[in-house]
Amino acid sequence: MSARSAGHEQGSSPTLRLFGRYLRDRGLPVTQQRSSVAEVVFDSEEHLSVDDIERALRERGERIGKATIYRTLDLLVRSRLVEEHDFGEGFKRYENRLSGHSVSEHLICVECGTVTRFESPELYQIESRVRSETGFIPIRRRLEIYGLCKACQDAGVELTTEGLICPIEII
Repeated sequence: MSARSAGHEQGSSPTLRLFGRYLRDRGLPVTQQRSSVAEVVFDSEEHLSVDDIERALRERGERIGKATIYRTLDLLVRSRLVEEHDFGEGFKRYENRLSGHSVSEHLICVECGTVTRFESPELYQIESRVRSETGFIPIRRRLEIYGLCKACQDAGVELTTEGLICPIEII
C-alpha cells in the first residue's frame, strides 16, 4: 500500500476501514477506485443505483467505469457492509447497512420509484412473539409495501387494478 493510500485510509470512516480489512483478509488489493465507490455508498443515506453512484463519482471528478462499480458493489454486499435491494425497477439499489438507518421497511411508489423508509414498532413486537413462541431468533427482516406515494396521488396518478388481481381470487 502506498503512503498516499495508507494516509487516505487512516483518515477514512470506520466503515471504509472495515471494507479495507475485508479486502486485505481475502488477499484483494485496496484500490483508490474501490475506496471511492465504497465512500459514495457509505456517505449516503439513500438507496443508490449504479447510475447514482457513477453520477456521484463524476461530480467528485472521478471517472470509474460501471464494470468496476459493479465489481466493487459485489464485494461490498459480500462483506455484509452493504445491502442490495431489488424494488422491481429493473435494476438494483444499494444501501449502507451500518448507517444510522438500520430500518429495512420500505414504501415503494410504483409510479415514480421513490423509496421511503418507515419504522413499525409492531414488527418488533411480532419478532418478540415469534422468538418466545417458537424459539426462533430473528436476525434481520425486510418489509416492502408497493403503492402510490402522496406526490403521485396529488399529481392525479391513479392505481389501476387491471392485471393486479388474479381472476381466481375474485370468483
